Amino acid sequence: MISAAVDNQGQIFNRQDSEPAHVPSIVSTGKVLQADSVPNPNKQKVLFVTSEIADLVKTGGLGDVSAALPRAMSPLHDVRVLIPGYPQVMNSDNPIHIVGELGGHAALPPCKIGRMDLADGLVIYVLICPELYEREGTPYGANNGRDWPDNHIRFARLGLAAADIAAGLGMVHWKPDLVHAHDWPAGLAPAYMQWRGLSTPTLFTIHNLAYQGVFSRACCPELGVPTHALQQEGMEFYGKLSFLKAGMAYSNRITTVSATYAKEITTSEFGCGLEGFLSSKAQQGLLSGIPNGIDESWESATDPHLICPFSLNDWDGKAVNADHVRSLFGLDDSEGPLFAVVSRLVYQKGLDLTEAVAEFIVEQGGQIAIIGRGEPEEEQAMRELALRFPGQVGVRIGFNETDARRMFAGSDFLLMPSRYEPCGLSQMYAQRFGSLPVARNTGGLADTIEDGVTGFLFNESTVQSYEQALARAFYVFSKPELLNAMRCLAMTQPFNWCQAVEPYAKLYEDMVKGSLKAPARY
Repeated sequence: MISAAVDNQGQIFNRQDSEPAHVPSIVSTGKVLQADSVPNPNKQKVLFVTSEIADLVKTGGLGDVSAALPRAMSPLHDVRVLIPGYPQVMNSDNPIHIVGELGGHAALPPCKIGRMDLADGLVIYVLICPELYEREGTPYGANNGRDWPDNHIRFARLGLAAADIAAGLGMVHWKPDLVHAHDWPAGLAPAYMQWRGLSTPTLFTIHNLAYQGVFSRACCPELGVPTHALQQEGMEFYGKLSFLKAGMAYSNRITTVSATYAKEITTSEFGCGLEGFLSSKAQQGLLSGIPNGIDESWESATDPHLICPFSLNDWDGKAVNADHVRSLFGLDDSEGPLFAVVSRLVYQKGLDLTEAVAEFIVEQGGQIAIIGRGEPEEEQAMRELALRFPGQVGVRIGFNETDARRMFAGSDFLLMPSRYEPCGLSQMYAQRFGSLPVARNTGGLADTIEDGVTGFLFNESTVQSYEQALARAFYVFSKPELLNAMRCLAMTQPFNWCQAVEPYAKLYEDMVKGSLKAPARY
């Protein structure tokens, strides 16, 4: 394969190799190899620390947000993204120029920082450390679904790199005014910054509280975790270390991705053992919910991914996309409703409930198309579901953007029976393309779906509650005027990133000005 590599003068060259490109070692630590450009002095400088970005590597909604939010904020602030140098990043078609080199700490190895400029101007800083990141698989594990055993090292290195950049180490002409860290893989960024005594403010965003990055306390020497951090108000979590809790404990402010989820995570049902800690943060005014959005590419009249575009009150194109989806998934021709599942195949998403109601859907004349990948058990369950209902249920294990968009465009309804959903993006995508969500009344689903108007909500994670919502969907499908009226309302919902930019911009401004409380020091 052809891959991009970087020589030790920071120049790009191509090479043909059967292995991922590795950057040759650099002798002197702390030596800057190539100067970074001077940013706009009128914009606040924000370092966006994440483990995935949809342009290069994505496993879920975090990747979408990491791609969209920095771009949405770019007119107001100079937002740059820091991400590990996975093979998908190193072997992309985007040139990478070395701009700095960072030393190691404890068992965390030295690394280099490369700069990647995307076509639209978004700046990506790439954490180049081949022994940690250049592996085949996902950002978090091997292709067999197992997590990498050294994930504590891999993502502590990410957090430390963010702290290094905030301290002005190894970089030229760019030092952030604020660090915005996302989910547990970036959780040690605020921690290392505070342990070093840095005054740069930090914001930590929880995208999914259930994934906490919990590791043994025996890892402390490898990570350089100070003894005073091993307490309940630090990163200690039931005798172990929680990267997610570290991010919350040591940041100035905590946000999550919907107002309802911000409330839910302070309860025992959704708090994942952190409800007391989060309740305390909420009482101090340090926890809030800012909803995600979707980018402007989600427009049914102009999306080039679709087989045929369509617009309000012009549904011929939607029918063409539906025919394509039926063909793609091996479904029979049908005049009945088409239900879509576009999801990670994990327990959280309530796929077992969809499996249980599939017979009800098929008996009522509906069909189901399912795309996604995830836990092996869930993948197998979906395969078996398709075998039970040949021609009526189709499954594709895997994911690609084009098929997903055509499913949103071609389906009549989207199934999202999530047990919890911090924000959710699929319901917004579906509504924009005239597919009405049938979803659990939780988290961001409750905030973005108006029951009986732009979709259907059910309250309990039970087959009975789910089937009641499905019965309402079948009734609406039988009334074309009502169906089209709901579609029109769904397609005009204001789900773009403008709703998030203003509160984030205000929060950034307040934090940089120092008008928000600093985190307690532990």
